[in-house]
Amino acid sequence: MAEYKVKENQMLGEKNYSFKHKSGLEVFVFPKKMTTSYAILATRYGAVDNKFKLDTDSEFTCVPDGIAHFLEHKLFECEGGIDAFELFAKTGASANAYTSNTMTGYLFSCTENFYESLEILLDFVTHPYFTEKTVQKEQGIIAQEIKMYEDNPGARLHKELMKALYKKNKMRIDVAGTVESIGKITAEILYKCYNTFYNLNNMTLSICGDVDVSMVEQACDRMLTEAPKITVIRDTEDRDEPKEVNQKRVYCELDVSKPIFAIGIKDTDIPCNPSERMKKAYAMEILDEILFSQSSAFYNELYEENLIAQDLSSGCELAKGYSFNVISSESSDPEQVYNRFVAYIEETKKNGIDKTAFELAKRTVYASNIKSFDSTEDIANNFIFNHFDGADLLDAPEIIETIDAEYVTGLLNDCFKEEYYAMSVVNPIGE
Repeated sequence: MAEYKVKENQMLGEKNYSFKHKSGLEVFVFPKKMTTSYAILATRYGAVDNKFKLDTDSEFTCVPDGIAHFLEHKLFECEGGIDAFELFAKTGASANAYTSNTMTGYLFSCTENFYESLEILLDFVTHPYFTEKTVQKEQGIIAQEIKMYEDNPGARLHKELMKALYKKNKMRIDVAGTVESIGKITAEILYKCYNTFYNLNNMTLSICGDVDVSMVEQACDRMLTEAPKITVIRDTEDRDEPKEVNQKRVYCELDVSKPIFAIGIKDTDIPCNPSERMKKAYAMEILDEILFSQSSAFYNELYEENLIAQDLSSGCELAKGYSFNVISSESSDPEQVYNRFVAYIEETKKNGIDKTAFELAKRTVYASNIKSFDSTEDIANNFIFNHFDGADLLDAPEIIETIDAEYVTGLLNDCFKEEYYAMSVVNPIGE
């Protein structure tokens, strides 16, 4: 039996058990008396990992864009034509997977038969099966998916914004790749990437629900064998990213009734310390709440003038390899919205952040974080994201408490500068 470590946040009334399985897999279990249990098995491997080598290799291996996403699709297809979704259906579990720029996760949720479903998850993710024939079949399927997303206004808006913000950073790479890039994928390349990044020492299992940690370990014992210890070296050519944006404007035309826009704020000043990154991310959430929520002057003035739709959204994404803010909505005049945004930020800098607005926004972000602990899915997924970034989800409430108005004001002054702004616009066809 492995040695279990326990971490508890008494204020939250939440704790997790963790252990390093003899196979090399990290396991974290949040016991929670809820009707639904949730598990995600994730690897530190995403769209940005298109150039890598082992420490025993003399040269880097370069692979086609989109291969992490392609691999995610292929793993559900088991030898003998069996589909992992069919196996989960027999236990009553709902399964899925996703690939981001920095990770790939395989997951399921269920109300019964948890350990049987966990064995299915551990089994199919650790037993890849690719042939040239099945790869060619999948190329056609994913090519259609790529074309579908090319015509999806929201997906295209974000994709073009990343290209506008970044010149070198691999956040520019679309997770699915291109029709041309996935056409270069072979079974041999898939196995190369799988054996490199799906090594259990590079993976983490996060579980939340009415489960027993010792029974989780027993399931791991039954399904997993010890993985060889390897050291993966990832390409860092994109680290020398300029502070200013790559392009100020990007436009495309799709089947929309009115233009949609996304204003991006690029941030290259990323803290080295994971706890400081978490603090900055939550502080950015507080700042977004102050500046762009439905109680803000910016939202109400523009909405009353019919310059934006009711669903103005804002958000920050921050991890050790990237950081940006996005404000998006629908507008008949995105350029006027952009000009008003620039003027509003400068006016706020001049006048300062209202202390009452700050306290209200901080309470809103704090409450949202506390509420996320009511969901087994949110706990498991949020934990994985923070863990891969070097932070701990259970530290979040205390970190939010340390954020003061002075810190948030500093972010406003340092991060919101016009040379860091770019705007992506999707116009109706013909405009």
